[in-house]
Amino acid sequence: MKKQRKRFNLVLILGGIFSLLPTQVLAAETDSSLVQSMGPLTLIPPIIAIILAFVTKNVILSLFLGIFSGTVIIQYASGANILLGLLYGFTDIVDYILTSLSDPWNAGIILQVLAIGGLIALITSTGGAREIAESLAKRAKGPVSTQIITWALGLLIFFDDYANALIVGPIMRPVSDKMKMSRERLAFVIDATAAPIAGIALISTWIGYEVGLINDAYQSIGQNVNAYGIFLQTIPYRFYNILMLVFVFVTSITLREFGPMKKAQERARDKHELIAKGSQLDNSDDEMEVVTKGKSSIWNALIPIGSLIAFSFIGFYTNGRTAILNGENTALIQIIERAPFSFETLREVFGASDASIVLFQAALIASIIALVMGVLEGHFNFSKGIDIWVNGMKTLMITGVVLLLAWSLSGVMGDLGTADYLVSLLSDSMPAFLLPTVIFLLGAIISFATGTSYGTMGILMPLAIPLATAMHPEDPNFVIMSAGAVLTGAIFGDHASPISDTTILSSMGAGSNLLDHVKTQLPYAIVVAAISILFGYIPSAFGVSVMLVLPLALIAVVGSVFIFGKKTDTTETMLEEEK
Repeated sequence: MKKQRKRFNLVLILGGIFSLLPTQVLAAETDSSLVQSMGPLTLIPPIIAIILAFVTKNVILSLFLGIFSGTVIIQYASGANILLGLLYGFTDIVDYILTSLSDPWNAGIILQVLAIGGLIALITSTGGAREIAESLAKRAKGPVSTQIITWALGLLIFFDDYANALIVGPIMRPVSDKMKMSRERLAFVIDATAAPIAGIALISTWIGYEVGLINDAYQSIGQNVNAYGIFLQTIPYRFYNILMLVFVFVTSITLREFGPMKKAQERARDKHELIAKGSQLDNSDDEMEVVTKGKSSIWNALIPIGSLIAFSFIGFYTNGRTAILNGENTALIQIIERAPFSFETLREVFGASDASIVLFQAALIASIIALVMGVLEGHFNFSKGIDIWVNGMKTLMITGVVLLLAWSLSGVMGDLGTADYLVSLLSDSMPAFLLPTVIFLLGAIISFATGTSYGTMGILMPLAIPLATAMHPEDPNFVIMSAGAVLTGAIFGDHASPISDTTILSSMGAGSNLLDHVKTQLPYAIVVAAISILFGYIPSAFGVSVMLVLPLALIAVVGSVFIFGKKTDTTETMLEEEK
């Protein structure tokens, strides 16, 4: 009775407090126009999320608190008091999550991740994953060949960074485990060959967006250019992309590591701990069982995975072609109708396609093929196959949660104007030779803080090209270099960020703890970024030919590996165990 009376009194008190508050605040209507430039306060959400992620090693909690801090700030800017700011800030989190999930692109990515999780489970259950791992293991005679094969697979799946992260990891994980490679190293190789190669590939899901940004930025200064031609000219200036791909190759063939990655490799070699003790995996396929009742075949894996890749290409073409034909660009429509399979047509339709929908459709078709093969070969019946597929989706459910929270945090920062504030820090009164470097660094900071390279490119490209043109109107290469700095700086920040979707997917594909992956990868990303600036953008901005700058930068990458790195070979340990 006393407890009930206390609760009743508490309700009365709270009711009295709420009755004294303004009606417009009680409605919890957050007017974005009220959120003016709040300066450094806009940086609080990403700072909280990133710092807490490293301190608590709990990504979900860190992202949630980052979002919460942002919603409270928005409520405060809208005129709410502290109590209502906390209350409605909490309820607003649900709105941001629902908004993120209702976005067609985000929903497609979630469905794609879940479908590929089910596909992986089916392939594993039929023994196909084991067979392909054993086949690759025969060619992977040691840690060097294992990493080179992983690197090569990453380059082959150049058309989309998400597909890269989700395909290469599950294929190579059993092989790398056998070679005593740490999961952190595998995640790094996957992550470093995802966005870096997709961003500079001649045909990929990135092309349309990047070319469109370049075209719009040039039109804003009254210049009509061949945007794709400009894109091609930026490739030699995409120093971080190129140097990172080389860095992975050099460290793979020399087995030289430094920093946290060296410790991770030594741990895997000496203690046989592929994952750091005490690290909680954000995702795992450990629950997947091999239920095959007959003889397994490598084709149980190759056919579904090959179908995934083949139907992805078909989907990119048909989806992009439909989008263009339903559009209003008559010149582009004529090109597609006149030469439906020309390079120009392929470039345009790939860029216009919706990768999230296409990859989900391809993963669904590949899953059906894997299911039918398993049933026909007698590995399981249809009902059991469906159960396996659903259980495979469950293992990646936590990845979907992390992605939703990361997108929601990005939405909060968009409403706060975090990226706009960071851009405002760019000074107009700087030496011209520093502009590409500053653009690169600013792109990295924005991308690291927001976890999105696309958003960063969209913010900076309209600023970079007009600013570079104003500083060097007589030098078109300077403008091209600055455009390249936007694109590659965004990828550097995204590559290093713990709240980036590609970082999350790469750690998931490798079976690595997300924060361990970020901690070991970050020093490598910083070293390559520093070389990109010192041996790339600064000399290029002084007028040194990129044909000379790029080879010198490549030499600097090799030199850094030998200067900082020490060999961590697991071959001797493996031989001792075999004896």
